[in-house]
Amino acid sequence: MRATLIAILTILSLQSAFAQSRRDEMRETESQLEASTKQINQFFRRFNGEEDEKGKRYYEGDKRYRDPALRRKYTPVLFDAQIARKDPETVKSFIKTVTDKRSPEYLDFHHDDWFAEVQTTFDYNGKRITGTLYMRLQQQGQGYEWIIEDVSFPVFNRWFDKDTTANKKFMHPMSHELGFMPLKKALKDNDHAEQFTAKNYETDFLSIFLFELNQGHLEFVSVKNVSFHFFAIDDYYFALSYFNRPGYNSGWLISGIVELANQDEKQQMKDFIYGKG
Repeated sequence: MRATLIAILTILSLQSAFAQSRRDEMRETESQLEASTKQINQFFRRFNGEEDEKGKRYYEGDKRYRDPALRRKYTPVLFDAQIARKDPETVKSFIKTVTDKRSPEYLDFHHDDWFAEVQTTFDYNGKRITGTLYMRLQQQGQGYEWIIEDVSFPVFNRWFDKDTTANKKFMHPMSHELGFMPLKKALKDNDHAEQFTAKNYETDFLSIFLFELNQGHLEFVSVKNVSFHFFAIDDYYFALSYFNRPGYNSGWLISGIVELANQDEKQQMKDFIYGKG
């Protein structure tokens, strides 16, 4: 009888301990979910000090709204931990810049220099291809809309391979005396007629994309991945990516950061992202 009672008490004790463990685990999971930056809008609010790590919103007039101390405490959490370990000095300098008491910097969802990089798949003439859409917000009436600003498709890039060397094909400067008849030879069976354009000619891949789409040759299939690029903070560029993983360091986090010395470096970075560098 005594042994049975001890066994029952042991089972009850184990059940109680298991239940407590499950409650602790659930609380930990809830805390992690609260800490995770699940939406882009939420990233903006947390970056600006308009929401704490538990998701509590602060509005203008509240003493904690955009509080420098809150921002200094919370901004480091908005970085992917690997980036913070890889380049701690740049991260530290960036945080110091944006949380400076005298001239703090904030993100503006509608007016700042930022855009989305959307990795997609399409069916193109019966074949599955990949491509990138670069999307930006623009004002429309009383509101805003996302628009496709540019595209990058490897299949399009292969069509245009402009030779800029001294040995490139050209039309003789006296072609006009022949009524430009050399055009026939230049353009016949030529896969790269861009050789006969101006030195500063750049292919408009967005127009090609829209033409192929409107002709029914291209059919959208799916979005593979989305990331964002920010040039809104003076002297810095940073990327925003989604990390779907357990733990507190998850959700939309700063996945890359670079100091920019001047406008030239800023433009070089943009060209690189758009595949023009």
